[in-house]
Amino acid sequence: MNKTLFKLHSWMALIAFVPLLVICVTGSILVFKYEIDSLLIEDKVRVDAAGRERQSLDSLASSVNSHFPDYEIVGWALFQDENRADLVYTMEHGTDEWTYALLDQYTGEPLRPPMGLTHHLTDWLLDLHFTLLAGDWGMLITSVFSILLCGLGITGFILYRKFWKNFFTLRWNARMIVYFSDLHKMTGIIGAPILLILGFTGAWWNITHFAHEMEEHADGHEHYKMAERLYNDDLSLQGLMDDTGNRIQNFETTYISFPWEPDTNFTFWGDVHSGNPLLSEYASNVSYNAQTGDHMLSYDIREATLGAKIIDSYRRLHFGNFAGLVSKILWCIIGLTPLLLSITGIYIWNQRRGKRKAAREKRRAKAAAMAAGAAAT
Repeated sequence: MNKTLFKLHSWMALIAFVPLLVICVTGSILVFKYEIDSLLIEDKVRVDAAGRERQSLDSLASSVNSHFPDYEIVGWALFQDENRADLVYTMEHGTDEWTYALLDQYTGEPLRPPMGLTHHLTDWLLDLHFTLLAGDWGMLITSVFSILLCGLGITGFILYRKFWKNFFTLRWNARMIVYFSDLHKMTGIIGAPILLILGFTGAWWNITHFAHEMEEHADGHEHYKMAERLYNDDLSLQGLMDDTGNRIQNFETTYISFPWEPDTNFTFWGDVHSGNPLLSEYASNVSYNAQTGDHMLSYDIREATLGAKIIDSYRRLHFGNFAGLVSKILWCIIGLTPLLLSITGIYIWNQRRGKRKAAREKRRAKAAAMAAGAAAT
């Protein structure tokens, strides 16, 4: 069984190692996406909140609409970090392409006009991480490699199930293949639990998103191209946001989904500060009719089933931000372990392959010699 598992483990690694390296290395970098953006484009993503109050949502939306009349707002991210600029998703008239602008929520002035979702370096890396730059079908492809990552972790655990006997053994003075074998086992065992989490949650997101896209467009119709504002302009967006606190206790809005196609409505996603570090900042939501402003439904994650809470925890677990800087650093480091696993694994596989090849040649030479001796007699 171990021989079969080892072959399966080896072939999965050989098939997947290049895409997995791309996915894992970019994922490690993206753990600190905002911090990197703050270094590269600080004037676009950071604002000074000291002694200032954010303007009303109505005023901010009016500013966006007046500055960019050819665009409609389709989403709005309000970050819990008061020094982080608002991110406003937009869609240009006549297109179905999502773009985003950055806005100073204290002055209402745009910090960056609407641009593509992959304009900045970390945005491009995010697209590479989730889709390998191949769009919706790329999400399905990365899902396959995420599943292979899970398979590598599971088969590795089974192969080295007695790892505790020499877990911290690194035979420094041994041959290179022995040292690399020890290093491969140790790195794999340490990183496997987190890599399993990353692989499973990444595959879950991408598969569910891809399935949703396929279901939405199963009849062949294309994405809606923005033609006009799809909500009642007389509605008070600030009033709706204020009302969310009446619908769900301790609700804090973190993202607003605007109507982006006909027959969609406003949904305010937010945090309820439950004390559970694994529940995301988008776990609960309140929806309102886009034309009348009437309350439609409320969803409080604290009243949800255990299964719903587990699924919501995938966000925190994937991004590694559930324990602040400590978990982010750990996730970043573990995300890089496939690089070391690939180097050591390929070396071990190549050495063993060479030995098997030499053994086969030796057996053939011996058989040939015996045949020649028999013919001579």
